[in-house]
Amino acid sequence: MDLREAHANTAARHPWETARARFFARLLADSGALAQVRSGLDVGAGDAWFAAQLAAQLPKNARLHCVDAEYTPATVAALAENLPPQVDLCTQPPPGPHDLVLLLDVLEHVPDDRAFLTELVARDLAPGGWMLISVPAWQGLFTSHDKFLQHFRRYGPAQARSVLQGAGLQIVRSGGLFHSLLLPRFVGKLRERALGVHPAAHDPHITWRAGKPVTAAVNAAFSLDNAASRLLSRWGADVPGLTWWALCRK
Repeated sequence: MDLREAHANTAARHPWETARARFFARLLADSGALAQVRSGLDVGAGDAWFAAQLAAQLPKNARLHCVDAEYTPATVAALAENLPPQVDLCTQPPPGPHDLVLLLDVLEHVPDDRAFLTELVARDLAPGGWMLISVPAWQGLFTSHDKFLQHFRRYGPAQARSVLQGAGLQIVRSGGLFHSLLLPRFVGKLRERALGVHPAAHDPHITWRAGKPVTAAVNAAFSLDNAASRLLSRWGADVPGLTWWALCRK
């Protein structure tokens, strides 16, 4: 979770976030990217929740370093209480190279994404190492929520591939994710354009307060969405989703 989206009670994670975590954890495990990790980076890790979920699948001697420029001593102290011993928090990447780098919904925050990624790959990713990247898809769906999160852009697949390959990465698998959310996002974009809606302090994407039946139904829908994404990516079919992702090697 982006620290701008964090709130006092994160016990009820948004189904979008838990579905994304399941999808990426399974993708990494199925590819064999986790088996040989000795040192990994989660760049722009936010509240480090995904890193904590992933730690159980890493080798026992592995370390996963969560890097976020917005960490403060108070933030680190609060988050560290709930993290497994394999995970630590830092404001700068420790010396590499690292076997695995996670860059989940980060590039859209960077003014010069190409220079940032090129430097990260050259400095921090080991030869043959794995990098998992996700970005919000389709600039036409850019809304006030993107502005609230300080996004510079959203990405089309061709644009994202150009950035990754230009940084020295080989794309092993890629595809869309959250296909079912494209239509609601498009409707929201039209509504915002028509009514001038602005981001609210309690955006439903940030805080999840639905009851168990609704949560179970949404989780089931996202599970089907994730299954479709896995199948489509294996077929090499780049079907649009609200997120675009790529699993790469250096």
